[in-house]
Formats: sequence, C-alpha cells, structure tokens
Amino acid sequence: MTDASGKGGPTLSRRRFFQGLTLIPVAAALPGCGPTPTTAEPAQAGPAPDYTPQYFSAAEWTCVSAICDRLIPADETGPGAVESGVPEFLDRHMQTPYAAGAIWYMQGPFLEAPSEFGYQGKLALREIIKIGLGAFDAHCRKAFDGKLFADLDHAQQETLLKAAEGGKLELEGISSKLFFSNLLGEVKNGYFADPKYGANRNMGAWKMIGYPGMRADYLDWIGVRDKAYPLGPVDLAGRRG
Repeated sequence: MTDASGKGGPTLSRRRFFQGLTLIPVAAALPGCGPTPTTAEPAQAGPAPDYTPQYFSAAEWTCVSAICDRLIPADETGPGAVESGVPEFLDRHMQTPYAAGAIWYMQGPFLEAPSEFGYQGKLALREIIKIGLGAFDAHCRKAFDGKLFADLDHAQQETLLKAAEGGKLELEGISSKLFFSNLLGEVKNGYFADPKYGANRNMGAWKMIGYPGMRADYLDWIGVRDKAYPLGPVDLAGRRG
C-alpha cells in the first residue's frame, strides 16, 4: 500500500504503488469504455470544482476522501488523489451500470474461490464500496472513542489501511480485504483516467509519468528508453497539458 510514512522516501513509496498498475484493467472500469454506456455527465478538467456527491452520503464522502488522501498523498513527485479529483471520479463511477453489476454475472452460487476464478460474491462493486465505508467508520467509532476514520491522525489511518489490505481488520458485514482491494483498484483507475471522468485534473498524473495521452502519433518514441517524451499529454477532448 502506498502511504505517506516516508519510509524509503516518497519516490520509492510511489514506485511501490505503481508496480501494481499493470494488473488493473483501467479502461474496463471507466464510464463509456465498457459495453454499457453511462449516464453520468463528464467532468471538466482544471481546478477542483464545487461537486456534490450523488451516490455517497455526506459521511461516506468524508470517509472515502480521507482514504484517497492516504492511498495517494500529494508530494514532490506528483499530485495527490484528492486534489486530482479521485473522490469525484468514484462517486460518478458508482452510478454506472458497471459498478451496479448490470454487466456482471450476479447469480449464485456465491462462494469463496481461488483468485484465478475471479470474484464469486453477491455484492456489486458499488455495494462493496458503500458497505465497506460504513463498516470502516463503524470500526473506528468502536476502537477510537467515537472518532471516525477522517478524525484519526495519518499514522492511525495508515495502520488501519494496512490491516485492511492484509485482511486483518475485522469489519461487520464485509471482508476488509475485499473492500480494500476493490477501493484501491478504483482509486488507481480514477487517478490515471482521462480528465473527462472527473479525476486526473490538468492531466497531472499523466505528466508525472510522462504519458502522452491521446496524441495521434508517437510511434517514433516507443522504443526510446534514455530520453523523456518531449511533449505534454493531450486528453480525449483535445486539451493539451
């Protein structure tokens, strides 16, 4: 898990986070990229707009924003998840047919199975996230004298997230590992998605890793390993970063 603990330096911390990116099917999780269209309105790139969540409650919005801030904190390497708009991406994405399980096989039997068989549970993605957020805050209230996750200091938050990552946190009604792995995957998706989906504002994540975005042709640079790509990224709307 990526955190702001500073162990090994912030650059190494982010490097550890990015090692898992190739396992996340970014396009498949984005509104408009799957076989079922989304009704969510695309967001505009740029400074953080005033956004009112439509799926998350106020308490869930506070919790998910605090978690995003710990999973990808801002540092000298690049922007953080919150300033990039990842919570907004998540709220929009939870309203899509994909997150609702409309394009999943959602009939039983529901059972525990090895990871190679894929997810075999009865909860759709948005239910995993919503139930997990509520259970996470409920655990914090019991363990920290009524405090919610967002009220804890960073060290306490990171300890809880690491426990959830390893499935060592007991949550009511849901596996902490299932909740954490799905939320982390969606945070990654949002962080590197095209800005039209609500996050990656000003293409900050693309600039950080040198990704050219939607440029029509950069084949001459595919094999170049000793130089950074010299041009800024371009998003789906044609804006240049």
